[in-house]
Amino acid sequence: MQTKVTCMIPRDRVGVLIGCEGDVKKRIEQTLGVQLAISGDSGVVEITSRSESTDPVSLLRARDIATAIGRGFSPERACLLFDEDKVLELIDLRELYGKNESDIRRVKGRIIGQEGKTRRIIEEMTKTSLSIYGDTIGIVGGYEEVAAAREAIDMILKGKQHATVYRFLRDRRREAKRKQALELWEKHPSQQ
Repeated sequence: MQTKVTCMIPRDRVGVLIGCEGDVKKRIEQTLGVQLAISGDSGVVEITSRSESTDPVSLLRARDIATAIGRGFSPERACLLFDEDKVLELIDLRELYGKNESDIRRVKGRIIGQEGKTRRIIEEMTKTSLSIYGDTIGIVGGYEEVAAAREAIDMILKGKQHATVYRFLRDRRREAKRKQALELWEKHPSQQ
C-alpha cells in the first residue's frame, strides 16, 4: 500500500517546484524515493511513496521542501531540507494580524529592514535562510538556529527595537560558539 501526503502551494510557485525541464521535481523524487503529482490549476501537490520500503519521513521531508518552495524559498535553499538536521518553520502573519493588510505589510517591512538589512542580519547571525512571501515568514535551518531566528522575529513582531534584537542575536551567537568550543574540548581533553 502506498502512503500519500498532500500540500498546497500558490499557483505562481508551481513552475518553480517543477523546475526547468522538471529538474527540481526529479531531484526531489530521486533523492527521497517519492513521486510528486503537481496540479498547475489548483496548486495541490500529492506526494506518494514509490515503494513499500520508502521511509515515511521521506514523504514529510518532500512535503516540507514543496511547502518551502511554495512559500518563496529558492529550490537551492528549500533543498537544504534534504538534510535530516534541517527544519522548516512557517509563521502565518494572518494568525497574528487577521486580514489587516496594512499591519501585515508594516511588520514584513520591519523584518526585511531597510535594503534587507534586518533579514540579512538574522540570517547571518543564526545561519538560517528566511523567506518573506505573501502573509508568511519561512525559516529553514537547524533546530537551534531556527529557534533563535524565530525568537528574533517574535521580538520584532512584538515591537522591540532593532538594536535590541541585534544585541539578542549577538549574545545568542556568542553562547552558541562557547557551547561549541566546550563540546570540542570535552571530545578531545587529552590534547589540552
